[in-house]
Amino acid sequence: MPTATAPAAAKALHTLPRDVAAFTGREDELHRLLTTTENDSAQIVAIHTVDGMPGVGKTALVTHAAHRLAERYPDGQLFVDLHAHTAGQNPADPSGILATLLISVGISPQDLPDTLEERAALWRDRLADRRMLLILDNAIDPAQVEPLLPASPQCLVLLTSRRRLFALDGAEPLPLDTLPPDQAARLFTRLARRTPTEGDHNAVTEAVRLCGHLPLAITLLAARLSHHPTWDIITFTEEFATAQDRLGELEAGNRAVAAAFDLSYRDLTPHLQRLFRYLGLHPGPDIDPYATAALADIPLAQARRHLETLYADHLIEEPTRHRYRLHDLLREYAHTLTAHDPTDTRTQATHRLLAYYTHTAQTADRYLTTAPHLRIPTPTPDTAPEITTHEYALTWMRTEYLNLIACAHPSTGRTQPTYLIALANAMAAYLRQQGPWDQAATLHHAAATTAHHTKNRLGQAGALWDLGGVRQLMGDYAGATDLLEQALEQFRALDNRLGEAGALWCLGGVRRLTGDYGGAADLLGEALEQFRALGSRLGEANVLRDLGAVRRLTGDYGGAADLLGEALEQFRALGSRLGEANVLRDLGAVRRLTGDYGGAADLLGEALEQFRALGSRLGEANVLRDLGAVRRLTGDYGGAADLLGEALEQFRALGNRHGEANTLCALGMERTHVRDFDAATELLARSRSLFKEIGDTQGEAEALNATANLLAESAKIRQALATYQQALVLTRQTRSPLDEAHALEGMARCQARTGNTRQAAIASLREALAIYQRIGAAETPAATQYLTRMEAGYA
Repeated sequence: MPTATAPAAAKALHTLPRDVAAFTGREDELHRLLTTTENDSAQIVAIHTVDGMPGVGKTALVTHAAHRLAERYPDGQLFVDLHAHTAGQNPADPSGILATLLISVGISPQDLPDTLEERAALWRDRLADRRMLLILDNAIDPAQVEPLLPASPQCLVLLTSRRRLFALDGAEPLPLDTLPPDQAARLFTRLARRTPTEGDHNAVTEAVRLCGHLPLAITLLAARLSHHPTWDIITFTEEFATAQDRLGELEAGNRAVAAAFDLSYRDLTPHLQRLFRYLGLHPGPDIDPYATAALADIPLAQARRHLETLYADHLIEEPTRHRYRLHDLLREYAHTLTAHDPTDTRTQATHRLLAYYTHTAQTADRYLTTAPHLRIPTPTPDTAPEITTHEYALTWMRTEYLNLIACAHPSTGRTQPTYLIALANAMAAYLRQQGPWDQAATLHHAAATTAHHTKNRLGQAGALWDLGGVRQLMGDYAGATDLLEQALEQFRALDNRLGEAGALWCLGGVRRLTGDYGGAADLLGEALEQFRALGSRLGEANVLRDLGAVRRLTGDYGGAADLLGEALEQFRALGSRLGEANVLRDLGAVRRLTGDYGGAADLLGEALEQFRALGSRLGEANVLRDLGAVRRLTGDYGGAADLLGEALEQFRALGNRHGEANTLCALGMERTHVRDFDAATELLARSRSLFKEIGDTQGEAEALNATANLLAESAKIRQALATYQQALVLTRQTRSPLDEAHALEGMARCQARTGNTRQAAIASLREALAIYQRIGAAETPAATQYLTRMEAGYA
């Protein structure tokens, strides 16, 4: 009887899944995969690892690429699911996978070797002379993949994984990010089977943004819309945006975003699961190892290792070195997981995080503030960066800014009011220097309200002080005065003399800015006495600087220089580079007013260097404006326009209406000099309007003088004379001698041109010259010559 012959093994050499019909975008990534075989001289097998977070479209990309590449690999295109993250299945055993693969290329089941090593060797042998494409989908680690790799350089392997397979030698990594917004929108409309109208485009953009531009989420959301042809995109998006459980909306049948995330989460060790959940408690956009250590109550080294593991697993991203963030949907998923943690555990974690940020912000603030400052004690974290320089403090504040704002948000601080108040206080100096001031005002208002509700009187006084300072910078002088007077009253009730001195100093600054120079001098004098009694050299230096400004504005340039010199000496002794830069700028203004334009430019240039090195946007803007004025006075009108334009842009970005008004006035003067009268008219009108809104009478008078000069230059002499007379009234109200002299000289020049008023012109000019001579103004020589000519009968 003849021996039975075993049936030949069935060959299955073309097992790719069907192509993705609605494949969209990914042009760059697809190009990389499609050009992988163009170099026929390759001596090793081409392996590409496509890794990315759950639902990012890894399998769709390699499947689409494989269909495009199929003709180049005529000996077979095989798809193998390794089940690293498949619901209800364990990761595939490479020995079993090799058995399937060997049978697919014609090896009889009874001829399969027993060991993994032997099967891998036989697999490499069978592929030695073949051109085959192999997709290894959903791999867990290099150990699972390595035995499955062919050795023939004629083969191509496309491998996908949720993990970064760092240890897979020779592989070309292709990390897959979420879709760019335009590609995400195209995918949504294709799958929803909609042609959006012009009004729909914003809704589509918002829908894919809410999906975090994640292909799986977009696919599931669009699928829902496609089955409801009567639904409109705008209403659909609005409902999705307000959904209580957004992740719950992103599911269809057995496919769901949350389920995809679950598979990765369950694969983590308990310690990593705990950290991942806690990351969902972080209110800001990103996190570093220090904050992670505080949040999870673990050592810094362990925090770094855990973050690196989550990064390798594509559960967090690293947009910049050692800064990590969760995808929006992963953040929401992590936050839902924390609901299963005890309330006390969540509260303690949040407390630790807020304590870390507040303490470190307070440390940074010591290097950023230029004024005596109240500080609210907070616990010291176990681990924090060592901030020992102004540069590091500024860098840390800039890097953590959005996190600090998020932590100080009332919704975060409702159960931890002490941290909200202390954090707002610690950010005050940084926000004054950097802006935006509207956000600073919102923060300090929230701190003051919280302090009031919790009966924290010192915290409330400090927050009112900070808020008053911001209102002053924003040009709301009435609001600033009210807030600072409230703070002063509370500091006095608490017998807090440092706070009282600080409030007096700030109130003096507001009086100066509104032209009440006598009131400013009185308040600043009182503040100076108190700071000296307290031994606060920093407070004393700040008040001396402001008193110097009052002297300058009232025409006492010598007294101003003396006070500013004393302030400069103190700031330098204290090592306050920001205070030093501010005084250099003020001294530059004195030099400019006395006609020493070269000296002014030198001092202002030095101040500008320091402000830029210190990262003070407000200081930089102020100096740019002052340098622009020097350029104008020396006839460099183009250079003046450039500097003033740059200053204007910065003032507007900061929300500094006073700086904007001054700069508009300076630009109007520059445009007048180049006889661009239309532009000058508009600039000066806007300047005057702003000065009037913020209540700066001196500034309004200066803008009126500049407007009158413009009218005179454009031969509208009678209008110019009337405008100078209007300015003269304001200058005498504010007791601003330089502006008064400018108005008088302008009147004289107009009177000299109107006929029959030569004696009135001479009288006005003599009055102006007397003021110029008394204050030592730069205008003295020119006014003297003009008076001589008029008295000799020449106008």
